Amino acid sequence: MKISIIYYSMTGHSKKMANAISKELNVSSENIKTNPKLEDVDLLYIISGIYGDKSSPVLIEYVKELTKRNAKKAALITSSGSGTTKPIEVREILENNGIMVLKDEFLYSGGFMFFGGHPNKKDIMNATNFVRETLKTL
Repeated sequence: MKISIIYYSMTGHSKKMANAISKELNVSSENIKTNPKLEDVDLLYIISGIYGDKSSPVLIEYVKELTKRNAKKAALITSSGSGTTKPIEVREILENNGIMVLKDEFLYSGGFMFFGGHPNKKDIMNATNFVRETLKTL
C-alpha cells in the first residue's frame, strides 16, 4: 500500500504533527508549499490547521488539483483553536474530485498561533493511534 503525508503549516503545529506521523509510518511528509507530486497513492494523510474558521487558501488551491489518479483515499488531521472545527471545504473538494475521504477525522487543539504547546505528547499519541486505526480499516 502506498501512503503519503502532506501538510500545510502556518504556525508549525501541523508540521510537528506531520513529522511525528511520518516517523510512525516510516514515510516522508511533504509541505504543500513545495507542490509535491502525488501519483497512485492509496491513502493520503492531509495535515493542516483551521485559521479564522477556514482552511488555508494555499491548502484549498492545492487540493483543487488532486484527483483519484493522485490519491484513492484521504484522511484528514486538523488543528484548530477549539480542537473541533473541521476542514469542511477540503473534504467537499476532495470528494467532488473523486477521492474518498475517510469518515473519521482526527481533530486536536492547536492553541493560538505559537502559544498553547500543541501538538503535545498526548495529541501526537492520539494522532498516531488514529493513523494505526485508519490503516486497520483499509
